[in-house]
Amino acid sequence: MSTSVKILVVGNYSNFISARPEAEIYLSLASKGFKIEIITDITSEYAKRFKAAGISIIDHTPKKKISKATIKLFKETLSKGKHDAFVLYNSKAITNGLIAAKNINTKVILYRGCAGHISWLDPTMYFKYLNKRVDHIICNAKSAQSLFEKQLTFDNKKAITIHKGHDVKWYEDVPNEALDQFNVPDDAFVVCCVANARPVKGVQYLLKAFNALPVDYPIFLLLMGNGHDTKKHLSIIRNCPNKDKIKLLGFRKDSLAIVKSSNCFVLPSIGQETLTKSVIESMCVETTPIITNVAGNKALVKHNESGLIVPVKDSAAIARAIMDLYKNSEKNNQLATSAKKRIEQTLSHSQTVTDYSNFFRSLKKHY
Repeated sequence: MSTSVKILVVGNYSNFISARPEAEIYLSLASKGFKIEIITDITSEYAKRFKAAGISIIDHTPKKKISKATIKLFKETLSKGKHDAFVLYNSKAITNGLIAAKNINTKVILYRGCAGHISWLDPTMYFKYLNKRVDHIICNAKSAQSLFEKQLTFDNKKAITIHKGHDVKWYEDVPNEALDQFNVPDDAFVVCCVANARPVKGVQYLLKAFNALPVDYPIFLLLMGNGHDTKKHLSIIRNCPNKDKIKLLGFRKDSLAIVKSSNCFVLPSIGQETLTKSVIESMCVETTPIITNVAGNKALVKHNESGLIVPVKDSAAIARAIMDLYKNSEKNNQLATSAKKRIEQTLSHSQTVTDYSNFFRSLKKHY
């Protein structure tokens, strides 16, 4: 039997920044001697990097939850490749992959990046995470693992936690963005947020926090992400005394540069988070995070050491935290520096690679 571990991965690597923490895992594993094949869009930037690293690329992106063509491709690849692990990173990959892996002697590994919407009473879960064909689920945080362990039909040994770590060096070349293009004055204290308009993100509580800020203070909000021009959000802004200081920027490819140029980053989540990438990125570019005490994210920040943690659904607390940083620039600078060090010490890419390596090698031993 070969001593090398062979892994087949299905993932989406089309967005370079979003895909980086995941993609870099497999680049690092390949450098350690793991034999890796990846099914993804061959035109993506990371596909080029994979090929340069000796990783085999199969050009395919699952388009449907159930696709005969996708299932056939997966099954043929698994049958031919005799892989030790079949790793599925998104919903369409999972539903097709579980069907394809039936009666094939390969460990099926799913990834779970959020901590909600899992219930043994939900019949759709038996086509995905609660399917008996699943051998292991890699969770991005303990909060997700704990949720699986509460399910009555779930084998607790299946779920493990391996964080998607970051390398702060990835962010060294992030430029500063000129904020005057958004009519933000030079002396402004800039609060930013990057989040799509999903209920779990709790953005309305950040918007309401600006009701409590003094109108004569130059505190501005740059809100990035899709879908924030809803009736609910626009109504909050319209009735806010600081409405002229709230800027809805929509989706921005340069969002990280804007975050780096801001004074603090706020994510007012109300639940179902693990380790939110936008928070990690703000810490890596040394922008002080203000987050809520939801399970998962609160493990990222030590209150008053590497950021600030406020209660969930508490706009007044968010406003107080913003004012604290506005009035104490030295404290804000210290927290920002410590935030970057926090990622280096507790959420490093190198530790993630070590954990993935140990996990995949353990699968080989059980054959």
